[in-house]
Amino acid sequence: MTTRSKTNDLLQQWVFVGPALLFFTLIVVIPFLMSLYYAFTEWNGVSEGVKFIGLDNFKRIIFEDTDFHNAFWFTIRFSVAMIILTNLVGFVLALLLTKAFKTRNVLRTVFFMPNVIGGLLLGFIWQFIFVKGFASIGEMTGISFFNLPWLGDAPTAFWGIVIVSVWQGAGYLMVIYIAALANVPKDLMEAATIDGAGRWQLLRSVTMPLIMPAFTVCLFLTISWAFKMFDLNLSLTKGGPFNSTESVALNIYQEAFRNNRLGLGTAKALIFFFVVALISLIQVSYTKRKEVES
Repeated sequence: MTTRSKTNDLLQQWVFVGPALLFFTLIVVIPFLMSLYYAFTEWNGVSEGVKFIGLDNFKRIIFEDTDFHNAFWFTIRFSVAMIILTNLVGFVLALLLTKAFKTRNVLRTVFFMPNVIGGLLLGFIWQFIFVKGFASIGEMTGISFFNLPWLGDAPTAFWGIVIVSVWQGAGYLMVIYIAALANVPKDLMEAATIDGAGRWQLLRSVTMPLIMPAFTVCLFLTISWAFKMFDLNLSLTKGGPFNSTESVALNIYQEAFRNNRLGLGTAKALIFFFVVALISLIQVSYTKRKEVES
C-alpha cells in the first residue's frame, strides 16, 4: 500500500470516527477525569476556590455516612429483586408470545409500550395509581391488598418501586428473548421431542443453553438499569419514607446538588462506579463462560 493510499485511509477514518470520538471525549472522558480530581477536594460546585483534602471524602463515606450505607443496602436489595423478576417476566412473556396465535403482535406492542414512557412520567402515573387508584378499588372491594400504604410504608414502598421497574423493563427484555427464541433451530427441537424430551427438558436442556447470549445481554442491561435507578425513585417516593427507599443515585444527587457538597458527591459516584463496574464484569465473564460451554 502506497503512502498516499495510507493517508487517504487514515483521513477517511478520522472523517467518520473523528466527530464521534471528539464528542465522546468532551462529554464522557474529560468529565470523568475531572471527577477523579474533584473527588479528592472539598468543593461546593459554585465557588472558584477548590480545597484539596486527599482521602477525607472516602474515609467519611466508608466509616461515617450512614445515609449512604442505607442507600447502598437499599440499592442492592432493589437490584436483586428487580433483576430476577424483570428477566423472569420478560422471558415468560417471550415464551408465551412466540406461540402461534392471532393477537401476539398486538400483545407484544402492549407489553413493550411501558418502556417508551419516560421514567419521571411513569413514576407520577404509578404514584396516582398507588395513592388514588388502589385506595378506590380497596374501598369498593374491601380487598386488603389494595388498602396497603403502598408509598407510605418502607416495605410496601420498596415493592412498589420494584413493581413499576419490572413493569417498565420486562417488555424490552421480552423483545430480546423473542429474537433469541426465534433463532433456536426447529429441527433440533423436533429431534429432542422425538427422543422423548418433555417441555421442561426442552426448555432447560435445549432452549436455555442456546439463548445464553440473550441472557448475557439482558442481565447486563438489568444490572445497569437497577443500579442507575433515579427517575422512578424521585417521582414515586423521593427516597421516603424517612430515606428508607433512597437509592445510591438519588443520594449522590442530594449530596452534590441539594447539600452543595459536589466533592463529596463525586467521591460517592466514583465508589459506586467501581462497584457496579466490578459486578458487571463478573456477570459478563460468568455468562460468557456459560455460552462457551453450551
